[in-house]
Amino acid sequence: MAPSRRSAPFYMTATTQFGLEEVLAEELYQLGATIDKVGQRAVEFSGDMQLCYEANLWCRTAIRILRPFAGFYAPDEKTLYRETGRINWAEYIRPDQRFAITAVVNRSNLEHSLFVAQLTKDAIVDQFRNRTGDRPSVDVKNPDIRLHLHMIENEVVLSLDSSGESLHRRGYRQQTNVAPLNEILAAGILLLADWDGRKTLVDPMCGSGTILTEAALISQRIAPGLYHQGKFSFENWPDFDQALWDSVRLDAEQARLEEPQAQLVGSDISPEYIDLARENVSAAGLEDFVRLSVRDVRDAAAPKGEPGIVVMNPPYGERIGEETEMDALYKTIGDTLKSGFPGYDAYIFTGNLEAAKRVGLKASRRIPLFNGPIDCRLLKYELYQGSRRASTITSPPGPLSKREGEPDAGK
Repeated sequence: MAPSRRSAPFYMTATTQFGLEEVLAEELYQLGATIDKVGQRAVEFSGDMQLCYEANLWCRTAIRILRPFAGFYAPDEKTLYRETGRINWAEYIRPDQRFAITAVVNRSNLEHSLFVAQLTKDAIVDQFRNRTGDRPSVDVKNPDIRLHLHMIENEVVLSLDSSGESLHRRGYRQQTNVAPLNEILAAGILLLADWDGRKTLVDPMCGSGTILTEAALISQRIAPGLYHQGKFSFENWPDFDQALWDSVRLDAEQARLEEPQAQLVGSDISPEYIDLARENVSAAGLEDFVRLSVRDVRDAAAPKGEPGIVVMNPPYGERIGEETEMDALYKTIGDTLKSGFPGYDAYIFTGNLEAAKRVGLKASRRIPLFNGPIDCRLLKYELYQGSRRASTITSPPGPLSKREGEPDAGK
């Protein structure tokens, strides 16, 4: 690889969950990325090494940041082995390092991803052994270098994984309730709600507190990557720029706002869940910014001050026989929203669309998302009275404003 220079852009791919692609593209754009393509569960973009580091630190809805470096057509295993062997792997892996390959194969002659990964690994190891007599070792659990192979219709793209541990694992969650939102989805819901990081935010069914913790990270301008466990994989790359990384990390640490920027209020009927939420919020060092209490959703009400937003992820009732219970719960939620939160916008994230009809309010937005394998919707309800307000969308606070001289995103 060439030495890292801020003036040397390269292509990258950020992966995410279904439905969060546009949110992630906006996050990357605000960091200064050139957005090349918004695909399904991925955003292709270009930027320099500084952007690569910043994307890992700041992107709230990215799972991984990949750096493609080679591509070729491989209709059979012989071609895959040969073309892999033509890459100069000494540019990407040192003989004393450990590496792992993740393969994703779709609509190709070679159908089995594990076989493709094994064949690619053999080609890499054989090249090192033939050239130097030494070879890097394979470690699927804790590799220094992570490689991704994407094969679709026999077209192969090889990428370096810059992230290492999945970016959704912030490191603050001590333990969780039965069906928690992951951190990326929680952050994505807040960004899809166009929350500006300053309006009051209430979660009256907060569970283990993931939505509130992510809200605090947004409002206090805290980079989620500062919680990343262990090294980022790019720190093991041959062209890793320690001085640049130190600078990017220092900038992120100094961007944090110490004074509370928004009222963040959470409650749950379960004392055990509130204890869990307190543990998680405390593990993230955010206990000064989130107010938690034990309260039945039927008793939830807006705190004093200007109206804000309500965000909640109520149970879906996946067990047989829970239909009546869920209908009653969602009716209670609707009654609470109507009586307790005048002037607010409410967002309910649910995988039970039948029960959601019992809310008794007309949704003004219905955004398709998934919670794991569960087909869900983020439903927006406007609770104000009187004439329809003109809606204004403000970007949530981020680490950097758009780099000067760049055009507005054409969205």
